[in-house]
Formats: sequence, structure tokens, C-alpha cells
Amino acid sequence: MKGFFITFEGIEGCGKSTQAKLLFDYLVENGYNVTLTREPGGTDISEKIRELLLDCQNSKMNKETEILLYMASRSQHTGELIIPALESGSIVLCDRYFDSTLAYQGYARGIEISTIKTINSYASFGLIPDLTFFLDITIDESFRRIKDKKPDRLEYEPRSFHDKVKEGFNRIILDNPTRFVSINGQNSVCDVFNEIKETTLWKMKEGQR
Repeated sequence: MKGFFITFEGIEGCGKSTQAKLLFDYLVENGYNVTLTREPGGTDISEKIRELLLDCQNSKMNKETEILLYMASRSQHTGELIIPALESGSIVLCDRYFDSTLAYQGYARGIEISTIKTINSYASFGLIPDLTFFLDITIDESFRRIKDKKPDRLEYEPRSFHDKVKEGFNRIILDNPTRFVSINGQNSVCDVFNEIKETTLWKMKEGQR
């Protein structure tokens, strides 16, 4: 059996990390071979790059450095962990992947989309998720959910930046209608999970035909 690659996307506080863990637990309990990971991060080297990227002390980081660090983290993560897991038949659940780079560094930072896609194709070894869940919440709800946590470097960005990120995700979804499933992230955790679970089981069954 070949592996199946599922990614979770959304703006800050959308609940994707929670839902990825819930799906991981459910699939493991039902006998599936599952790998749970995140971006940036997922491997020792990639986690060290994550610290650089999200550290608020690195406020002077320019956007070119930022995107290259994200790609370096992704290359190590994909080559060391994701591809071997998929080749072993694992279902891989990843909290963010290259769509976040397009939304944050492309549509929000203003880096040319075609440039990002070219670099990403190399960094990710051409790997594309089989299924991507987008947890859709408003910017107001996002700010409400993260207001009590210590913000990282990207969460410190002004509202105008996060507006562009959300607009970017909307454009990415329109460009990839067969891969993306958009879910109302403002519903209850249980309702969101049930929709993700049912969609995942259906998509995996469909992919085995």
C-alpha cells in the first residue's frame, strides 16, 4: 500500500494543530500506520531552523533570507522524514506545508509566486500533498484565539499582513480545487474533527481504487 500525504493549513489560531493530532490519534487507534509532523520543523535540523524563523529577536530578517530558510527546513524535512514515511506506506499528517509559504511569503510578503514555486519544487523533491484541509476562520477570531499566548515573529505582524495571508490562501484554494477541502474552523472542535475524519477516510478509499 502506498502512503497518503495530508496537510493542514490556515491562518494563526485556526485549530489545525489540534485537528492534526486528533486525526493522528484516531487513525492510530484504528490500526493505521501514521506519521505526525509539522513545518517548519519535523527533524532535528529543521527544528533548529524553525527556532531561527520564529524567534522574535530576529526581527531584522529580510524576506529573501526568510523564504530560503523555510525551503531549507522543508528540504531536510521532506527528504529525511516525509518521503521515507510515504514509501513505507505511512499516512503522513503535516501541520503546514508549501501552501503556507505561498500565502505568507508570496501573497503577504510580496515575493514572486513563480519564484516560490520554482524553489519549492526543488526543495520538496516535487512532492505534492494528496489532500489539504484548510480551516477557515475570520481574522477577528484568529486574534481572539491567540491573544493570550506569547506571539512568535510572524504572529507579531500587523493585521494588514494577516489579511493578505488569508486572501492568499483563498486564491491558492481556488487554484487547487481538487486537493483542498475548506472547513469552517469556527465550528466546534468535535464537528470540525468529524468532517475531517469522514473526508479523510473517503479520500483514502478513493485513492486506493
